[in-house]
Amino acid sequence: MTVTDRSRIALAPEGTGKFLGEAVRSGGGTVVPPQEASGLVWADPNDPDGLHGLLRECPQIEWIQLPWAGVEPYREVFQAHRHRLWTCGKGIYAEPVAEHALALALAGLRQVAHYGRASEWTRASGTNLLGGRVVILGGGGIAESLLRLLGPFGCDVTVVRRTPCPMVGAARVVDLAGLDDALVGARLVVLALALTPETSGLIDRRRLGLLAPEAWVVNVARGGHIVTEDLVTILAEGSIGGAALDVTDPEPLPRDHPLWSEPRCIITPHSANTIAMAIPLLSERVRANVARWLAGEVLVGPVDVEAGY
Repeated sequence: MTVTDRSRIALAPEGTGKFLGEAVRSGGGTVVPPQEASGLVWADPNDPDGLHGLLRECPQIEWIQLPWAGVEPYREVFQAHRHRLWTCGKGIYAEPVAEHALALALAGLRQVAHYGRASEWTRASGTNLLGGRVVILGGGGIAESLLRLLGPFGCDVTVVRRTPCPMVGAARVVDLAGLDDALVGARLVVLALALTPETSGLIDRRRLGLLAPEAWVVNVARGGHIVTEDLVTILAEGSIGGAALDVTDPEPLPRDHPLWSEPRCIITPHSANTIAMAIPLLSERVRANVARWLAGEVLVGPVDVEAGY
């Protein structure tokens, strides 16, 4: 079947949130069954087989919008349907996630977790973010937002990204080959990058050992970036200040995992971007991309099929 009317957009799986339909219509689209659609908004974060099957049944679908920034479960689907246009949620949630990263950083460096667990008056401790050496892994929207938020703190910031290029607020931008040098003596490390085979297990015991003794590691990306067993060991040894994790490996973290009882660890349940925060942001992305699709304009948030994000 050939669909020439770009306004015909499908939502799947069945039961997908009403707000996405409203966003499609607000962008000028009409919600139709997948068999009649030229575009598709796919809303299940963990069903690549379901999406692959639907696309095989609907060869006329030209464009697929995924609502999330992290799309690693769908890499094989990208490859199987590389002739189609893919967009994702990259950049949508940058502001709330960057805000959460800053909150975790301050809570860690200022020993809020330690004080929160205390049952009596304790000795004062903690260190400044002000003027500190900061490393941000990832150069996307989260990094851009975080660099702006860090501005008043006067930090010396190094961004590590796949393709180095100048970024406002960063003293320097390097590629992965420069990661070790960037980590030496760093007071704060924030992980805000895509999970790929190249970045899996990027932060291990050796690299944790490069940090300043008071350093905190904040992960708002994916749990697989950090070798969990190595982090547990380093924290138990007291070799760094601590770790603040919005994502873990495994996830969710089992109730009996040692990180729950580690006094140098703060854990939030993948809550840097809540549903309440996400709905208006995602609605605007879908609306904007539907409008661009109808106008034949370049879409926002394209997926690099080769890179997988």
